[in-house]
Amino acid sequence: MTAPASPAIEIFSADKTYSNGTRALEPIDLKIQPGEFVTLLGPSGCGKSTLLKIIAGLLTPTDGRILIWNKPIDQVESSGHKLAFVFQEATLMPWSRVRANVRLPLDLHGDAKEQAEKRVNDSLELVGLSKFANAYPRELSGGMQMRVSIARALVTQPDLLLMDEPFGALDEITRNKLDSDLLELWEKKKLTVVFVTHSIYEAVYLSTRVVVMAARPGRIVDQVKIDETYPRGHDFRVSSQFAQYAKTLQDSLLRAAVMGAPTSDAVGAPASDAVGAPASEAAA
Repeated sequence: MTAPASPAIEIFSADKTYSNGTRALEPIDLKIQPGEFVTLLGPSGCGKSTLLKIIAGLLTPTDGRILIWNKPIDQVESSGHKLAFVFQEATLMPWSRVRANVRLPLDLHGDAKEQAEKRVNDSLELVGLSKFANAYPRELSGGMQMRVSIARALVTQPDLLLMDEPFGALDEITRNKLDSDLLELWEKKKLTVVFVTHSIYEAVYLSTRVVVMAARPGRIVDQVKIDETYPRGHDFRVSSQFAQYAKTLQDSLLRAAVMGAPTSDAVGAPASDAVGAPASEAAA
């Protein structure tokens, strides 16, 4: 009998209180299996981005612990696995061409030039930007810049991809296209993905499971399995099943809003979930 695979991510009672006393997260317990596409969904200030950054090792939990493939975050590579992070903004170097932007993680790692160039070419092909390898970021649309950011993450050949609302600033048509492209990459590369969004519809379309969070302090209040086959296309977006999943998540979010204390940032809040954090910690 085959032993069950170890979880890709295990979170044991991880919480976060910032140095100014703001409690961003109550103790969180969560397991994510290899190959899952898990979306963190919730209102502004519920700690989605904070939790994602804790998983990535960009923030340290105040208490509790995180294991990535049974290893602490600073020992992940010893397990034979890698992770990559895609931020809300493309964060490209404007003075460098697309090729150099994508190659940056390999340059920092000291990889051999010939090997690095092949991996850059492969990553650009995966995101459909081979013809724009010598363009500057200013010559690209917002959607194309995000593709470059994703290519830069994929060039390290990660097993785990962490994405902090990467398509939130894009128009709906571009966002839908990139969502579909992302699913193709997820299936093709057999990735484990943790994705942050405010969009119910994006969460339903992408996810194998949606984790709903409430604010003040951030905590998990619901988990909804999206039990639909892949690939998913336009027909799924307009199906009765899609509408039912969306209603379920909407109801969960309404309950989460009631559970959270009233705040002025419910509408028009800043994109960051690190509400109340000192600037140096929120940007960590």
